[in-house]
Amino acid sequence: MSKKIGIIGAMEIEIDALADMLEKRNDSVFSGITFHEGILNGANVVLAVCGVGKVFAAICAQTMILKYGVDAIVNSGVAGGLSDKLKICSAVIADKVVQHDMDTSPLGDPVGLISGINKVYIDCDSEIMSALEKSMSGRDGGYLVGTIASGDTFINDNNKKEYLKNQFDAVACEMEGAAVGHVCYVNNIPFCVFRTISDGGDDSSDIDFPTFAAIAAKSAQETILEFLKIYG
Repeated sequence: MSKKIGIIGAMEIEIDALADMLEKRNDSVFSGITFHEGILNGANVVLAVCGVGKVFAAICAQTMILKYGVDAIVNSGVAGGLSDKLKICSAVIADKVVQHDMDTSPLGDPVGLISGINKVYIDCDSEIMSALEKSMSGRDGGYLVGTIASGDTFINDNNKKEYLKNQFDAVACEMEGAAVGHVCYVNNIPFCVFRTISDGGDDSSDIDFPTFAAIAAKSAQETILEFLKIYG
């Protein structure tokens, strides 16, 4: 157990089952977020449900770094699929993340540029990516590696879906991962975002999401357990 790994999810269905499996569990609350520390599948972990959106995700990631001294962070959960190669319960491992709602382009900047670090895309850690890929060997539904786009919007529009694909070459969209990546980047902490597809990010996503989110979240949890055996 040489590493301490932070696992962040936005919703209870993404984290609670994992927290129930913890050995030597210790819970603490910071900034309204409950952090569950303990041993999971032989790995030293800190789990948290951050809440929906980029600000909650950033608060959670920064707290894990400052209060718990994590060596790496994985943001797990569900996402909308943007690629035709993805179906419900397929998986996406991010090789990079982008905040699609960052836009200072009227000032001449590229869309998505993060002021201060002057980056549009933030790269995920290759070692974590490799461990996640190994954890999905033989996985039903398959997976893609590609860009995950995050923003404070639930994508429920075919036109917006096409925009995210064309503008950022994104294969999935959600509301937290790139904020976690931003925090990890400025703190020099390895990270990756892993998501299971719950909807298509299109005009029917509001119907698909509540139907499939729990199934997708369970699939993500199974992958996290395998990942911890490999990386932890």
